Amino acid sequence: MMNETFVEQYEELKTLVEALQTDVIKNSQGNKSAGVRARRGLRELKKMAANLVKVSLTSDKDDT
Repeated sequence: MMNETFVEQYEELKTLVEALQTDVIKNSQGNKSAGVRARRGLRELKKMAANLVKVSLTSDKDDT
């Protein structure tokens, strides 16, 4: 079911944001390696968010 997929993907997105927090904080304190990890994670976050939008739109179209 699409709604379950949407919720599952949203939960994955939230988990990724929480995981990135440590690297973002370390990067703000000058840790360059953490900055690399944070940027990599943010790119993945962007892909996941775009996919989540697609799932939502597909679900909305199917409901009509």
